[in-house]
Amino acid sequence: MWLHSQIRRWTWFLIVGLVLSGLTAIPIQSDVALGRALLGEDMSLGGRLPLHVVDWLRSLDEGIALTSSRAPFMFYGTDWLAFGHLMIALVFLGALADPVRNRWVYRFGMIASLLVPVWAAVFGHLRGIPIWWRVVDASFGVFAFFPSWLCHRWTAELERSEGAR
Repeated sequence: MWLHSQIRRWTWFLIVGLVLSGLTAIPIQSDVALGRALLGEDMSLGGRLPLHVVDWLRSLDEGIALTSSRAPFMFYGTDWLAFGHLMIALVFLGALADPVRNRWVYRFGMIASLLVPVWAAVFGHLRGIPIWWRVVDASFGVFAFFPSWLCHRWTAELERSEGAR
């Protein structure tokens, strides 16, 4: 019973993380406006943030404002990014229903998680994203790997214990 509850708990963690991550990709302009409200109009948190961080945040703010006014259709790409996150979250619902039969979902989660830092490194470099920002992006893969790995391991234990009965 302990294995079942742990698998369910960590699977829900993955699902909620995917949904929240996906949904935050849609309101980009609102997200940046909220950031400006929290950090101040100069995006410096009252001068407490390092200059390279402030410069990047200002660049984001300006780029999003320009894109919004001149090419709002570009945000359609992040709408699809959100959709992808939500669809992946749906796949994990199958693992909730029958974790042993759907163990492959956790393997998929581990593979996807390992590829996040690679994707962030390659495309972040190509797009001129600062290294520290790429590290933040890559951390999502690192954080998702461990619950996927634990659930994958626990479903194998569950399968062995159910087979022994």
